[in-house]
Amino acid sequence: MILEPIMPTVLSVRRLPHADPALVAAYGGDPARHVSLGLVTCDQDDAMYVALDEATKHAPIDVVFAKSFYAGAAHASGRLSGEVLGVIAASEPEAIEHGLAAIRRCLAHDACFYDADGKRTITVFPHVIASLGEYLSREAGLAPGTPMAYLVAPPLEATIALDAALKAADVRAVRVTPPPTETNFACAWLTGTLDACEAAAVAYAAAVVDVATAPSR
Repeated sequence: MILEPIMPTVLSVRRLPHADPALVAAYGGDPARHVSLGLVTCDQDDAMYVALDEATKHAPIDVVFAKSFYAGAAHASGRLSGEVLGVIAASEPEAIEHGLAAIRRCLAHDACFYDADGKRTITVFPHVIASLGEYLSREAGLAPGTPMAYLVAPPLEATIALDAALKAADVRAVRVTPPPTETNFACAWLTGTLDACEAAAVAYAAAVVDVATAPSR
C-alpha cells in the first residue's frame, strides 16, 4: 500500500536567546535552567510532536510546551498559527539552534500525514518512531529508545483502524485518545517490538483506506 504523503509546512520559527524568566515559567520551563526558547508553528500537529521528540535526540533541549489549536489548521487564528505551537527550552542559544534544525529536518523528511482517499479529504498518520526521545517517552510513560506506533485518523476511521492495528500485531496501547481531539481527530500510541509497531501501523493505514473506500458496510 503506497499512500501520497502530505508534507507539513513550517509556518514560523523564532528564537528568544534570553527569554524573560516569567515567560519561561508561563510556558512550562524552569527559569533556573532554561534561558533560551525556540518557538515553531506548523500546519500538522502530530508531525510537530514527533519532530519535537526528535529534537531531544540531537540537542540538550527540553520540550516545555506543545499544544494543538482548536479545529485544526483550516480554522487557524492567523496566517502563521497553523495547527500547533511547539516551544523548546535550553540553557543557551546554541542548543536551541540545534534543536530547531532537528525539528525542521524531521518535518521536511520524516513525519507527515498521508492521503487516504485520493482527495486529501481523509488523512491518516501511521507513523512509527523506532526509538523514542525524551519528550514522547515521558508523555507515553515508556523508556527512551522504545519503539512506538503513533496513529491518528478521523473519528470513525480511527476507531475501526485501531481495532485492526491491535489485532494485527503483538502490541499494547499506552495511550488511546478518543474523539474529539482539539483538531477533531482520534489518536493512539502503541508499543512493542519495532517490527510489531510497523505491522500495526500498516494495518491501521489499510483500515483507514478501507473505510474511506466503503464508508458504510
